[in-house]
Order: sequence, then C-alpha cells, then structure tokens
Amino acid sequence: MASILFIEDDPSARTALELALTRQGHGVTSRATGEEGLQALRSRPPEIALLDVMLPGIDGIEVCRRIRRDDARGGAALPVILLTARGDDLDIVLGLEAGADDYVVKPVEPRVLDARIRAVLRRTGHARADRSVYGELVVDRSSLRVTKAGTDVRLTPTELRLLLELTRRPGQALTRRHLLAEVWEHHPGDSRLVDACVQRVRAKIEDDPAEPRLIETVRGFGYRFTAP
Repeated sequence: MASILFIEDDPSARTALELALTRQGHGVTSRATGEEGLQALRSRPPEIALLDVMLPGIDGIEVCRRIRRDDARGGAALPVILLTARGDDLDIVLGLEAGADDYVVKPVEPRVLDARIRAVLRRTGHARADRSVYGELVVDRSSLRVTKAGTDVRLTPTELRLLLELTRRPGQALTRRHLLAEVWEHHPGDSRLVDACVQRVRAKIEDDPAEPRLIETVRGFGYRFTAP
C-alpha cells in the first residue's frame, strides 16, 4: 500500500476518491489547492502524488514542474500521476512534458486508479514489498500467491480476492455487505455467498477450521482477519 498526496479542488470528487483509495489500503493526504499540496508535500513527503490538472491558482501541471525541480536539487524522484478531463489532449502532453509518470482520464473507476498507482510505483522502483506474513501463512500480493508452511495454498479467484480483502485491514471487522461489494461487486447481494466462501478459505488456511484463529466471525456483522 502507498502513502498518497491527492490534490483535487472538487470536494465531492476528492472525498469519493480519497474514500475509495483508503478502502484499497492506501494512506491518503488530500488537499484542495496546488499551494496547499506543495506545503503538505514538504512537511510529509508521500510515496506518490495524484494531481488534478485543473486546480485554482497553481494548476496540477505547475505542481508537477515544481516537484521535478525539487527532484533536480537532489531529492528522491517522486512518482506523479495526473488526473485529466476527458479529451484534454493538450493537458496530457503538457503534463507528460512536465515530468508526469502517467495520466488517468476522469471519471475513473477506483480499481483502475489503484492498478495504475501500483504500476507506476513498480516502474519507478518505489513499490513496497507487498508481502504479509501471518505465522505460517504468507500472502504475496505482487505474485497473487498464498503459501502455508512453505506449501502453496490453492485458492479459486474469488477465494483469493476474499482473502486479499480481509488481509488488507487486519484487526478490522468488515461487514458482509462490504465484502459483497468489494469481492463479488454485488451491492446488495446474497450474504450466503460470503459465508460459504469464508468456510472454504478457512478449510484451506486454518489449522482447525472448526476453531478458526485467522478469520474470525463477528456475530451479526461480518468477519475480521486477526494476525497471530
């Protein structure tokens, strides 16, 4: 997961994307103007910057130029993704010339944006080792591989997505409705899908599925992944 500086002047768009990126596990610092964003960048450097092009005052392209000027003074190069309005080819060209690593056309699906962020971090060498160890269970998000005691755990695509969603927020109780929306993209849907899938995953990763220690049931609410 990445720490993101997100600069967007539209309050509704800013809130919606900040919430979506947080749900994907990222840490997001959001600001409404280029000036505020540059100030936040200096006080707490992020791992990647997400800039709307059309900002009041200092626009996103100028923010990108200033970030690159700071890089030239010896700072570590900060990956930058621009958010552009549909059809603004000139903004895209100017943004790339200013040093942006990628651009995304608005409106953007949060999962697509998350994938683009991860791709930029990998390309620029800023990606964290996306591997979590829970006792004998190892979840490697980069390779989409799960092992237990060194042996591959064979999960179906849906089982893998469920486990990835649960392990994104260890210790946090997730509702069945949340899991349906994130894993099955059903909202609302049949919560029995969640319960059945949890049982299958427990059978593959728990020492004793009848007494689960990793995926706990939160009665009347949903499930919680508990790291040992």
